[in-house]
Amino acid sequence: MHILLTGANGYLGLRLLPTLLAAEHRVTAVVRSIERFPSYQFETFILDGQLTLLTADFLKTLPPLPENVDIAYYLIHSMGSGEDFDEQEALCAQNFMDWISPQTQTVIYLSGLIPKGKLSPHLASRERVNQILHSTPIPVTTLRASIIVGSGSASFEIIRDLVEKLPFMLTPQWTATLCQPIAIRNVVTYLTSILDKPSTWGHEFDIGGPEILSYRNLILRYAHKRKLRRWVIPVPFLSTQLSARWLYLITATSYPLAQSLVGSLINETICRDHRIREIIPQNLLSYDQAIERAFVRIAQNRVPSSWYDSLASGRLKPAFFSSVMVPDHGVLYDEQFMLLGADREEVLNAVWSLGGRSGWPCMNWAWKLRGWMDRLCGGIGLRRGRRHPTELNNGDALDFWRVLLADRESKPHSARLILAAEMKVPGEAWLQFEITETTFRQKASFRPRGVIGRLYWYLTLPFHLLLFPRMAKRLATGG
Repeated sequence: MHILLTGANGYLGLRLLPTLLAAEHRVTAVVRSIERFPSYQFETFILDGQLTLLTADFLKTLPPLPENVDIAYYLIHSMGSGEDFDEQEALCAQNFMDWISPQTQTVIYLSGLIPKGKLSPHLASRERVNQILHSTPIPVTTLRASIIVGSGSASFEIIRDLVEKLPFMLTPQWTATLCQPIAIRNVVTYLTSILDKPSTWGHEFDIGGPEILSYRNLILRYAHKRKLRRWVIPVPFLSTQLSARWLYLITATSYPLAQSLVGSLINETICRDHRIREIIPQNLLSYDQAIERAFVRIAQNRVPSSWYDSLASGRLKPAFFSSVMVPDHGVLYDEQFMLLGADREEVLNAVWSLGGRSGWPCMNWAWKLRGWMDRLCGGIGLRRGRRHPTELNNGDALDFWRVLLADRESKPHSARLILAAEMKVPGEAWLQFEITETTFRQKASFRPRGVIGRLYWYLTLPFHLLLFPRMAKRLATGG
Protein backbone atom coordinates (compact mmCIF):
# COMPACT_ATOMS: atom_id res chain seq x y z
CA MET A 1 0.00 0.00 0.00
CA HIS A 2 1.30 3.47 -0.87
CA ILE A 3 0.91 5.82 2.13
CA LEU A 4 1.23 9.61 2.03
CA LEU A 5 2.30 10.87 5.46
CA THR A 6 2.04 14.61 6.04
CA GLY A 7 3.64 16.12 9.13
CA ALA A 8 6.34 13.45 8.96
CA ASN A 9 8.78 15.67 10.88
CA GLY A 10 6.30 16.18 13.71
CA TYR A 11 5.89 14.53 17.07
CA LEU A 12 3.28 12.03 15.89
CA GLY A 13 4.66 11.61 12.37
CA LEU A 14 8.03 10.37 13.63
CA ARG A 15 6.24 7.86 15.90
CA LEU A 16 3.97 6.61 13.12
CA LEU A 17 6.54 6.32 10.33
CA PRO A 18 8.60 3.40 11.75
CA THR A 19 5.41 1.36 12.28
CA LEU A 20 4.28 1.95 8.69
CA LEU A 21 7.67 0.94 7.33
CA ALA A 22 7.82 -2.15 9.55
CA ALA A 23 4.48 -3.20 8.04
CA GLU A 24 6.19 -2.98 4.61
CA HIS A 25 4.06 -0.11 3.30
CA ARG A 26 5.59 2.23 0.73
CA VAL A 27 5.63 5.68 2.30
CA THR A 28 5.99 9.18 0.89
CA ALA A 29 6.88 11.40 3.85
CA VAL A 30 5.90 15.03 3.33
CA VAL A 31 7.98 17.60 5.24
CA ARG A 32 8.41 21.36 5.13
CA SER A 33 12.16 21.10 5.61
CA ILE A 34 13.96 18.00 4.36
CA GLU A 35 17.10 19.14 6.21
CA ARG A 36 15.31 18.64 9.54
CA PHE A 37 14.26 15.08 8.75
CA PRO A 38 16.41 12.44 10.57
CA SER A 39 17.34 10.63 7.36
CA TYR A 40 20.11 8.67 9.08
CA GLN A 41 17.47 6.74 11.06
CA PHE A 42 15.71 5.61 7.87
CA GLU A 43 18.68 5.34 5.50
CA THR A 44 18.01 1.69 4.61
CA PHE A 45 14.37 2.39 3.70
CA ILE A 46 15.36 5.43 1.62
CA LEU A 47 18.02 3.52 -0.28
CA ASP A 48 15.73 0.62 -1.17
CA GLY A 49 12.95 2.99 -2.27
CA GLN A 50 10.42 2.07 0.41
CA LEU A 51 10.60 5.60 1.81
CA THR A 52 10.54 8.76 -0.31
CA LEU A 53 10.87 12.29 1.05
CA LEU A 54 8.84 15.13 -0.44
CA THR A 55 9.23 18.81 0.47
CA ALA A 56 5.96 20.77 0.60
CA ASP A 57 4.56 23.79 2.42
CA PHE A 58 0.76 23.63 2.50
CA LEU A 59 0.55 27.39 2.89
CA LYS A 60 2.14 27.81 -0.54
CA THR A 61 2.14 26.29 -4.02
CA LEU A 62 2.48 22.52 -3.76
CA PRO A 63 4.68 20.18 -5.83
CA PRO A 64 3.17 17.47 -8.07
CA LEU A 65 1.35 14.80 -6.11
CA PRO A 66 3.06 11.37 -6.12
CA GLU A 67 1.26 8.80 -8.22
CA ASN A 68 -1.01 6.05 -6.90
CA VAL A 69 -1.45 7.26 -3.32
CA ASP A 70 -3.77 4.76 -1.61
CA ILE A 71 -4.18 6.39 1.80
CA ALA A 72 -3.07 9.76 3.17
CA TYR A 73 -2.52 10.82 6.79
CA TYR A 74 -3.29 14.45 7.54
CA LEU A 75 -1.23 15.33 10.65
CA ILE A 76 -0.70 19.05 10.06
CA HIS A 77 -1.53 21.70 12.63
CA SER A 78 -0.36 25.24 13.38
CA MET A 79 -1.16 25.43 17.10
CA GLY A 80 1.46 27.57 18.80
CA SER A 81 2.39 29.46 15.63
CA GLY A 82 0.63 32.72 16.53
CA GLU A 83 -2.72 34.48 16.71
CA ASP A 84 -3.73 33.52 13.17
CA PHE A 85 -3.11 29.80 13.64
CA ASP A 86 -6.75 28.98 12.86
CA GLU A 87 -6.57 30.69 9.45
CA GLN A 88 -3.32 28.89 8.70
CA GLU A 89 -4.86 25.53 9.63
CA ALA A 90 -7.90 26.16 7.43
CA LEU A 91 -5.74 27.19 4.46
CA CYS A 92 -3.49 24.13 4.85
CA ALA A 93 -6.51 21.82 4.94
CA GLN A 94 -8.08 23.39 1.85
CA ASN A 95 -4.81 23.26 -0.10
CA PHE A 96 -4.34 19.64 0.91
CA MET A 97 -7.80 18.59 -0.30
CA ASP A 98 -7.30 20.48 -3.57
CA TRP A 99 -3.99 18.64 -3.99
CA ILE A 100 -4.85 15.09 -3.00
CA SER A 101 -6.00 12.68 -5.71
CA PRO A 102 -9.74 11.82 -5.91
CA GLN A 103 -8.64 8.18 -6.27
CA THR A 104 -7.25 8.17 -2.72
CA GLN A 105 -9.20 5.58 -0.73
CA THR A 106 -9.33 7.58 2.50
CA VAL A 107 -7.71 10.45 4.36
CA ILE A 108 -6.98 9.76 8.05
CA TYR A 109 -7.11 12.80 10.33
CA LEU A 110 -6.29 13.03 14.03
CA SER A 111 -8.42 15.70 15.71
CA GLY A 112 -9.44 16.59 19.25
CA LEU A 113 -12.40 15.34 21.25
CA ILE A 114 -15.25 17.78 20.75
CA PRO A 115 -17.27 18.59 23.90
CA LYS A 116 -20.73 20.05 24.13
CA GLY A 117 -21.10 23.82 24.31
CA LYS A 118 -18.73 26.58 23.25
CA LEU A 119 -15.39 25.39 21.91
CA SER A 120 -11.97 26.84 22.65
CA PRO A 121 -10.19 28.48 19.68
CA HIS A 122 -7.93 25.42 19.38
CA LEU A 123 -10.75 22.87 19.30
CA ALA A 124 -12.88 25.11 17.08
CA SER A 125 -10.01 25.24 14.59
CA ARG A 126 -9.63 21.45 14.66
CA GLU A 127 -13.34 21.05 13.96
CA ARG A 128 -13.17 23.59 11.12
CA VAL A 129 -10.32 21.60 9.57
CA ASN A 130 -12.40 18.44 9.91
CA GLN A 131 -15.27 20.08 8.05
CA ILE A 132 -12.95 21.23 5.25
CA LEU A 133 -11.53 17.73 4.88
CA HIS A 134 -15.06 16.30 4.69
CA SER A 135 -16.11 18.82 2.03
CA THR A 136 -14.91 16.66 -0.89
CA PRO A 137 -16.06 13.21 -2.10
CA ILE A 138 -12.89 11.58 -0.69
CA PRO A 139 -13.79 9.55 2.45
CA VAL A 140 -12.17 11.07 5.55
CA THR A 141 -11.62 8.97 8.67
CA THR A 142 -11.39 11.14 11.78
CA LEU A 143 -10.00 9.99 15.11
CA ARG A 144 -10.65 12.31 18.04
CA ALA A 145 -8.31 12.25 21.04
CA SER A 146 -7.88 14.12 24.31
CA ILE A 147 -4.43 14.49 25.92
CA ILE A 148 -1.75 12.23 24.42
CA VAL A 149 0.69 10.90 27.02
CA GLY A 150 4.17 9.92 25.94
CA SER A 151 7.79 10.99 26.23
CA GLY A 152 8.21 14.27 24.37
CA SER A 153 4.49 15.11 24.01
CA ALA A 154 3.59 18.70 24.89
CA SER A 155 1.01 17.71 27.52
CA PHE A 156 3.30 15.20 29.24
CA GLU A 157 6.30 17.55 29.26
CA ILE A 158 4.26 20.43 30.71
CA ILE A 159 2.95 18.23 33.54
CA ARG A 160 6.48 16.94 34.06
CA ASP A 161 7.84 20.50 34.28
CA LEU A 162 5.20 21.57 36.79
CA VAL A 163 5.56 18.60 39.12
CA GLU A 164 9.36 18.41 39.03
CA LYS A 165 9.81 22.13 39.75
CA LEU A 166 7.00 23.18 42.10
CA PRO A 167 6.36 21.68 45.56
CA PHE A 168 2.97 23.39 45.66
CA MET A 169 0.79 24.93 42.96
CA LEU A 170 -1.95 27.52 42.97
CA THR A 171 -4.18 26.21 40.22
CA PRO A 172 -7.20 27.72 38.46
CA GLN A 173 -10.64 26.15 38.43
CA TRP A 174 -10.09 24.42 35.10
CA THR A 175 -7.91 21.81 36.82
CA ALA A 176 -11.20 20.17 37.85
CA THR A 177 -12.13 19.68 34.19
CA LEU A 178 -12.32 16.04 33.10
CA CYS A 179 -10.29 14.51 30.27
CA GLN A 180 -9.53 11.03 28.97
CA PRO A 181 -5.77 10.73 28.37
CA ILE A 182 -4.47 8.15 25.92
CA ALA A 183 -0.96 6.71 25.57
CA ILE A 184 0.95 7.51 22.38
CA ARG A 185 1.39 3.78 21.84
CA ASN A 186 -2.40 3.29 21.66
CA VAL A 187 -2.81 6.27 19.33
CA VAL A 188 -0.28 4.82 16.87
CA THR A 189 -2.03 1.43 17.02
CA TYR A 190 -5.38 3.00 16.15
CA LEU A 191 -3.87 5.05 13.32
CA THR A 192 -2.15 2.06 11.72
CA SER A 193 -4.89 -0.54 12.31
CA ILE A 194 -7.39 1.56 10.37
CA LEU A 195 -5.45 0.73 7.20
CA ASP A 196 -6.74 -2.85 7.37
CA LYS A 197 -10.30 -1.87 8.34
CA PRO A 198 -12.07 -0.48 5.25
CA SER A 199 -15.33 -0.55 7.22
CA THR A 200 -13.99 2.37 9.31
CA TRP A 201 -13.15 4.58 6.34
CA GLY A 202 -15.22 7.71 6.13
CA HIS A 203 -16.37 7.55 9.77
CA GLU A 204 -15.50 9.45 12.94
CA PHE A 205 -14.38 7.81 16.17
CA ASP A 206 -13.48 8.93 19.70
CA ILE A 207 -10.28 7.37 21.05
CA GLY A 208 -9.20 7.48 24.68
CA GLY A 209 -7.54 5.54 27.45
CA PRO A 210 -9.34 3.45 30.09
CA GLU A 211 -9.60 6.26 32.68
CA ILE A 212 -11.41 9.58 32.99
CA LEU A 213 -9.37 11.97 35.13
CA SER A 214 -9.29 15.64 36.05
CA TYR A 215 -6.22 17.70 35.20
CA ARG A 216 -5.57 17.91 38.94
CA ASN A 217 -5.48 14.10 39.02
CA LEU A 218 -2.97 14.08 36.16
CA ILE A 219 -0.63 16.28 38.18
CA LEU A 220 -1.00 14.36 41.45
CA ARG A 221 -0.74 10.92 39.82
CA TYR A 222 2.47 11.99 38.11
CA ALA A 223 3.83 13.22 41.44
CA HIS A 224 2.90 9.89 43.05
CA LYS A 225 4.76 7.91 40.36
CA ARG A 226 7.81 10.12 40.91
CA LYS A 227 7.49 9.71 44.72
CA LEU A 228 7.19 13.49 45.13
CA ARG A 229 4.94 15.25 47.66
CA ARG A 230 3.02 17.99 45.89
CA TRP A 231 0.14 20.22 47.01
CA VAL A 232 -2.37 21.52 44.50
CA ILE A 233 -4.41 24.46 45.80
CA PRO A 234 -7.31 25.63 43.60
CA VAL A 235 -7.93 29.40 43.53
CA PRO A 236 -10.78 31.28 41.84
CA PHE A 237 -8.89 34.29 40.50
CA LEU A 238 -6.60 32.80 37.81
CA SER A 239 -8.05 33.62 34.39
CA THR A 240 -7.09 31.61 31.31
CA GLN A 241 -4.78 34.44 30.22
CA LEU A 242 -3.03 34.51 33.60
CA SER A 243 -2.86 30.70 33.55
CA ALA A 244 -1.21 30.77 30.11
CA ARG A 245 1.39 33.29 31.31
CA TRP A 246 2.02 31.20 34.41
CA LEU A 247 2.56 28.06 32.31
CA TYR A 248 4.86 30.01 30.01
CA LEU A 249 7.01 31.25 32.91
CA ILE A 250 7.19 27.92 34.75
CA THR A 251 7.42 25.39 31.91
CA ALA A 252 9.31 25.12 28.64
CA THR A 253 6.25 25.82 26.50
CA SER A 254 6.06 28.84 24.22
CA TYR A 255 3.46 31.48 25.04
CA PRO A 256 1.29 30.89 21.92
CA LEU A 257 1.21 27.16 22.67
CA ALA A 258 0.40 27.84 26.34
CA GLN A 259 -2.51 30.05 25.22
CA SER A 260 -3.87 27.34 22.93
CA LEU A 261 -3.53 24.58 25.53
CA VAL A 262 -5.03 26.53 28.42
CA GLY A 263 -7.88 27.71 26.23
CA SER A 264 -8.76 24.06 25.56
CA LEU A 265 -8.49 22.95 29.19
CA ILE A 266 -11.80 24.59 30.04
CA ASN A 267 -13.53 22.05 27.76
CA GLU A 268 -14.33 18.55 29.03
CA THR A 269 -12.76 16.06 26.61
CA ILE A 270 -14.05 12.55 27.21
CA CYS A 271 -15.12 9.81 24.81
CA ARG A 272 -18.82 9.48 24.11
CA ASP A 273 -18.44 6.97 21.30
CA HIS A 274 -16.68 3.67 22.11
CA ARG A 275 -17.23 1.76 18.85
CA ILE A 276 -13.52 1.82 18.00
CA ARG A 277 -12.72 -0.45 20.97
CA GLU A 278 -14.69 -3.29 19.40
CA ILE A 279 -13.44 -2.67 15.85
CA ILE A 280 -9.76 -2.36 16.89
CA PRO A 281 -9.31 -4.18 20.23
CA GLN A 282 -6.03 -3.49 22.03
CA ASN A 283 -4.61 -3.23 25.53
CA LEU A 284 -5.32 0.37 26.50
CA LEU A 285 -2.60 1.60 28.84
CA SER A 286 -3.62 3.36 32.03
CA TYR A 287 -2.27 6.82 32.76
CA ASP A 288 0.26 5.36 35.22
CA GLN A 289 1.42 2.78 32.66
CA ALA A 290 1.82 5.48 30.01
CA ILE A 291 3.96 7.52 32.43
CA GLU A 292 6.11 4.48 33.21
CA ARG A 293 6.75 3.86 29.50
CA ALA A 294 7.67 7.51 29.06
CA PHE A 295 10.14 7.27 31.96
CA VAL A 296 11.81 4.26 30.35
CA ARG A 297 12.27 6.14 27.07
CA ILE A 298 13.67 9.19 28.85
CA ALA A 299 16.04 7.16 31.05
CA GLN A 300 17.43 5.35 28.02
CA ASN A 301 17.70 8.57 25.94
CA ARG A 302 15.48 6.92 23.33
CA VAL A 303 12.87 9.63 22.84
CA PRO A 304 12.11 9.34 19.10
CA SER A 305 10.39 12.72 18.82
CA SER A 306 9.61 15.72 21.00
CA TRP A 307 7.43 18.79 20.66
CA TYR A 308 10.51 20.84 21.65
CA ASP A 309 11.99 20.06 18.24
CA SER A 310 8.95 21.46 16.45
CA LEU A 311 9.64 24.83 14.85
CA ALA A 312 6.52 26.08 16.65
CA SER A 313 8.46 25.87 19.93
CA GLY A 314 10.84 28.59 18.74
CA ARG A 315 11.11 31.53 16.37
CA LEU A 316 13.09 30.13 13.45
CA LYS A 317 11.51 30.00 10.00
CA PRO A 318 11.86 26.85 7.82
CA ALA A 319 13.73 28.92 5.22
CA PHE A 320 16.76 28.97 7.53
CA PHE A 321 17.30 25.29 6.77
CA SER A 322 17.50 25.79 3.00
CA SER A 323 21.03 27.12 3.44
CA VAL A 324 23.54 26.43 6.17
CA MET A 325 25.89 29.23 5.14
CA VAL A 326 26.22 31.92 7.81
CA PRO A 327 26.26 35.37 6.14
CA ASP A 328 29.49 37.39 6.01
CA HIS A 329 28.24 40.81 4.88
CA GLY A 330 26.78 43.23 7.41
CA VAL A 331 27.69 40.88 10.24
CA LEU A 332 29.46 41.57 13.53
CA TYR A 333 31.38 38.61 14.89
CA ASP A 334 33.77 37.17 17.44
CA GLU A 335 36.11 34.47 16.11
CA GLN A 336 38.44 32.19 18.07
CA PHE A 337 40.98 29.92 16.38
CA MET A 338 43.50 27.63 18.08
CA LEU A 339 45.24 24.25 17.95
CA LEU A 340 43.56 21.28 19.56
CA GLY A 341 44.69 20.70 23.12
CA ALA A 342 43.20 17.22 23.41
CA ASP A 343 42.30 14.19 21.35
CA ARG A 344 40.01 15.24 18.49
CA GLU A 345 37.28 12.83 19.56
CA GLU A 346 37.25 14.36 23.06
CA VAL A 347 36.84 17.83 21.54
CA LEU A 348 34.00 16.62 19.31
CA ASN A 349 32.25 15.04 22.28
CA ALA A 350 32.58 18.28 24.26
CA VAL A 351 31.09 20.37 21.44
CA TRP A 352 28.30 17.88 20.74
CA SER A 353 27.37 17.92 24.47
CA LEU A 354 26.84 21.67 24.78
CA GLY A 355 23.79 22.95 26.63
CA GLY A 356 20.96 21.07 28.25
CA ARG A 357 21.65 19.63 31.69
CA SER A 358 25.42 19.76 31.03
CA GLY A 359 25.26 23.53 30.69
CA TRP A 360 27.88 25.65 28.96
CA PRO A 361 31.62 25.23 29.57
CA CYS A 362 32.29 28.85 30.57
CA MET A 363 30.27 31.30 32.69
CA ASN A 364 27.26 29.01 32.82
CA TRP A 365 25.62 31.50 35.19
CA ALA A 366 25.70 34.09 32.39
CA TRP A 367 23.94 31.71 29.99
CA LYS A 368 21.27 31.04 32.64
CA LEU A 369 20.88 34.78 33.23
CA ARG A 370 20.47 35.35 29.49
CA GLY A 371 17.87 32.60 29.45
CA TRP A 372 15.88 34.23 32.26
CA MET A 373 16.08 37.61 30.51
CA ASP A 374 14.79 35.98 27.35
CA ARG A 375 11.81 34.45 29.18
CA LEU A 376 10.95 37.80 30.75
CA CYS A 377 10.99 39.38 27.30
CA GLY A 378 8.63 36.74 25.90
CA GLY A 379 11.30 34.41 24.47
CA ILE A 380 11.88 30.70 24.97
CA GLY A 381 14.80 30.81 27.42
CA LEU A 382 16.85 27.70 28.21
CA ARG A 383 14.05 25.41 29.36
CA ARG A 384 13.73 23.35 26.21
CA GLY A 385 17.15 21.84 26.93
CA ARG A 386 18.03 19.20 24.37
CA ARG A 387 16.58 15.91 23.14
CA HIS A 388 19.69 13.78 23.86
CA PRO A 389 22.71 14.57 26.09
CA THR A 390 25.37 13.74 23.47
CA GLU A 391 23.65 13.48 20.07
CA LEU A 392 22.65 16.37 17.80
CA ASN A 393 20.65 16.23 14.57
CA ASN A 394 19.68 18.91 12.11
CA GLY A 395 16.60 20.71 13.39
CA ASP A 396 17.07 19.81 17.07
CA ALA A 397 16.27 22.40 19.72
CA LEU A 398 19.25 23.18 21.96
CA ASP A 399 18.34 25.61 24.76
CA PHE A 400 17.58 28.85 22.91
CA TRP A 401 19.38 27.68 19.77
CA ARG A 402 18.26 25.58 16.82
CA VAL A 403 20.70 23.15 15.15
CA LEU A 404 21.09 24.10 11.48
CA LEU A 405 23.90 21.65 10.79
CA ALA A 406 25.36 18.88 12.94
CA ASP A 407 27.90 17.02 10.84
CA ARG A 408 30.81 15.28 12.52
CA GLU A 409 32.36 14.57 9.11
CA SER A 410 31.12 17.37 6.81
CA LYS A 411 34.30 17.03 4.73
CA PRO A 412 37.38 14.81 5.06
CA HIS A 413 38.73 15.03 8.62
CA SER A 414 36.53 18.02 9.48
CA ALA A 415 33.38 18.47 11.55
CA ARG A 416 30.92 21.36 11.69
CA LEU A 417 28.18 22.44 14.05
CA ILE A 418 26.06 25.50 13.24
CA LEU A 419 23.47 26.87 15.68
CA ALA A 420 20.95 29.62 14.92
CA ALA A 421 19.60 31.72 17.79
CA GLU A 422 15.90 31.60 18.69
CA MET A 423 16.15 33.92 21.68
CA LYS A 424 14.75 37.44 21.46
CA VAL A 425 17.45 39.62 19.90
CA PRO A 426 17.31 42.74 17.70
CA GLY A 427 18.73 40.87 14.73
CA GLU A 428 19.89 37.36 13.82
CA ALA A 429 22.62 35.37 15.57
CA TRP A 430 24.61 32.23 14.86
CA LEU A 431 27.19 30.17 16.74
CA GLN A 432 29.38 27.83 14.69
CA PHE A 433 32.19 25.39 15.37
CA GLU A 434 34.62 23.70 13.01
CA ILE A 435 37.05 21.00 14.16
CA THR A 436 39.76 19.59 11.90
CA GLU A 437 42.43 17.04 12.76
CA THR A 438 44.54 19.72 14.44
CA THR A 439 42.56 22.96 14.78
CA PHE A 440 39.49 24.36 16.50
CA ARG A 441 37.44 27.30 15.21
CA GLN A 442 34.58 29.00 17.01
CA LYS A 443 32.67 31.92 15.52
CA ALA A 444 29.76 33.90 16.98
CA SER A 445 28.03 36.00 14.31
CA PHE A 446 25.35 38.67 14.68
CA ARG A 447 23.49 40.52 11.95
CA PRO A 448 22.00 43.56 13.74
CA ARG A 449 18.63 45.06 12.93
CA GLY A 450 19.13 48.81 12.79
CA VAL A 451 20.73 51.01 15.43
CA ILE A 452 19.19 49.06 18.33
CA GLY A 453 20.82 45.87 17.04
CA ARG A 454 24.26 47.46 16.94
CA LEU A 455 23.75 48.96 20.38
CA TYR A 456 22.80 45.51 21.70
CA TRP A 457 26.02 43.98 20.31
CA TYR A 458 28.29 46.63 21.81
CA LEU A 459 26.55 46.55 25.19
CA THR A 460 27.12 42.80 25.40
CA LEU A 461 30.68 43.02 24.02
CA PRO A 462 32.35 43.03 27.49
CA PHE A 463 30.69 39.69 28.25
CA HIS A 464 31.73 38.34 24.84
CA LEU A 465 35.37 39.31 25.46
CA LEU A 466 35.32 37.30 28.68
CA LEU A 467 33.15 34.40 27.60
CA PHE A 468 34.02 33.41 24.04
CA PRO A 469 37.85 33.05 24.37
CA ARG A 470 37.52 31.04 27.56
CA MET A 471 34.77 28.84 26.12
CA ALA A 472 36.81 28.13 22.99
CA LYS A 473 39.86 27.22 25.09
CA ARG A 474 37.80 24.85 27.25
CA LEU A 475 36.24 23.13 24.26
CA ALA A 476 39.54 22.87 22.38
CA THR A 477 40.99 21.00 25.35
CA GLY A 478 38.07 18.59 25.51
CA GLY A 479 36.28 20.14 28.45
